[in-house]
Amino acid sequence: MMHTLTRIPTTDMEVTSIRLERELKEKLKEISGNQGYQALIRDILWNYVQQKSGDWKPKFSRADIRASIPATAQTEERCVLTGQTIQPQEAMMLGFTSNGDLVPLSMESLAG
Repeated sequence: MMHTLTRIPTTDMEVTSIRLERELKEKLKEISGNQGYQALIRDILWNYVQQKSGDWKPKFSRADIRASIPATAQTEERCVLTGQTIQPQEAMMLGFTSNGDLVPLSMESLAG
């Protein structure tokens, strides 16, 4: 699960209009809970920008992983511990976190 990034107050943000399908907006509202769907959209966009710009920082530590299971990536993924890119059809692990999330892990991330 993405964590909320500390950013400026919403009163200091620029207002932007974006058109979303009604179903997408409703799903975002469901997922966001008390956080609010606009904050969720900001988190998603910041995570994307960090990944693509190379500013990515791990959001999990090895202590957050309760269990792991072998898997095969179907799309490009990024290991939540190391930031290493996992290519489609590459062997990987799915980590079960203390929060109950399944997260992508590179094969080497739990070694040692």
